[in-house]
Amino acid sequence: MPPLVEPADELTVDEVRRYSRHLIIPDVGMEGQKRLKNAKVLCVGAGGLGSPALMYLAAAGVGTLGVIDFDVVDESNLQRQIIHGQSDVGRLKAESAAASVREINPNVDVVIHNVALTTDNVLDIFAGYDLIVDGTDNFATRYMVNDAAVLLGKPYVWGSIYRFDGQASVFWAEHGPCYRCLYPEPPPPGMVPSCAEGGVLGVLCASIGSIQVNEAIKVLTGIGEPLVGRLMIYDALEMKYRDVKVRKDPECPLCGKNPTITELIDYEAFCGAISVEAQEAASGATITAQELKEMQDRGDDIFLVDVREPNEYEIVSIPGATLIPKGEFLRGTALERLPQDKKIVLHCKSGGRSAEVLAVLKDAGFSDAVHVGGGVLSWVKTVDPSQPTY
Repeated sequence: MPPLVEPADELTVDEVRRYSRHLIIPDVGMEGQKRLKNAKVLCVGAGGLGSPALMYLAAAGVGTLGVIDFDVVDESNLQRQIIHGQSDVGRLKAESAAASVREINPNVDVVIHNVALTTDNVLDIFAGYDLIVDGTDNFATRYMVNDAAVLLGKPYVWGSIYRFDGQASVFWAEHGPCYRCLYPEPPPPGMVPSCAEGGVLGVLCASIGSIQVNEAIKVLTGIGEPLVGRLMIYDALEMKYRDVKVRKDPECPLCGKNPTITELIDYEAFCGAISVEAQEAASGATITAQELKEMQDRGDDIFLVDVREPNEYEIVSIPGATLIPKGEFLRGTALERLPQDKKIVLHCKSGGRSAEVLAVLKDAGFSDAVHVGGGVLSWVKTVDPSQPTY
C-alpha cells in the first residue's frame, strides 16, 4: 500500500541520533522516519491498549500524538495501564499520558482531548489526524469510531482484549473492509462481559498494543503488509497467533455498494447498554444501595443475591449476599434455589447484569423482585467506603 503521509522536510541532528536504529533499517530509512515525523495519530483512550500504543508511537517518532480520554486514573488501572504511575492516581488520564509521552520523547507534539468522544465531536476531532488507533473497550464507541473513520475516509487500527485473548486489525474502507463488515451487529446486551467484569491479563495489553503500533507504522510509512482484510487473533495461554481473512461486505450498510448509513447514529441505542426486557424489568424495581442498607437494618425479610462471578465476589461483597452467578439464571438452574417467601434483591458490580437477571425473575413470576442500581460500586461509595473496588 502507498504511504499514508508525505515525509517531513528534514530530521535534526538530535533526531538522527535518537532514531538511528530505525534509520539503518532499509525498509524504514531516512524517508520512513521523516514520514513518521510528519504523521498525526490519535489514540482513542489512554487505558490498557492506549498506554503501550502512546508510549511506542512516541518512541518511534510520530510527530503529533493526540490522546482523548475523559477518565481519571484509578488504582485498579495500574495493573495494566503502564503509562500511569502511583502518583497519577486521581489525575486526568489524558494529562497523565501526555506527561509520560513528553518524558519519552520531547520532540512529539502532544494534543490533549480531555473530553468524552461523542457524535457531536468525533468528526471534528478525527479530521485533524491521519490515522486513528482505537483502544476503546465498549461496543458503542467502537462502532462510532469505525463509522466516523469511514465517513472521513481515514484508516484506523483496532484492537480488543479480554482475559487471555486479543484481536487486532486495520480497517480502511478505501482498501478493504470496515469493522461492520466483520461485526455487522453488536452482541446482545450483557452477552460479552467487559474487561471490568471479566478481567484482563495486564501484559496482554502490551502484546496487542504493540501490534497496533506496528500496524500504524506500516500504514504511515507504506512498508510491509498491514492487517487490512485480516483479523489477527492471539491466545496468550496457548501462545498461538492466527489470522483470518476478512472480506469487504458488498452489502455493508456503511462501506458497501449502496450504503444506508451516511451519517452518525445513536450508538448507545444501537448497541444497547442493557436489553429492552431488562430496562422494562428495572423500571419501578430499582433500589439504591442506601435503601438496601436500610432494609437490612430494619431486618426486612429479603434474600440478597449477588449475580457476579466467584472471583469478583472474592474481591468485595455486600454482607449477607448469596452468590449465584448470572449464567445460572440464564440456564434456569438458579430458580430452584430462590425462596418463595422472601423478597428477592439482586445486585452485580454496577447494575447491568442484575437488571438482566431481574428480567428473568419477573418472567418466572417473582413480581416483587428488585435490583440495586449501581451495584457493588454504589454500595462501596455510599455505604461502606472501607471496602475495595475493582
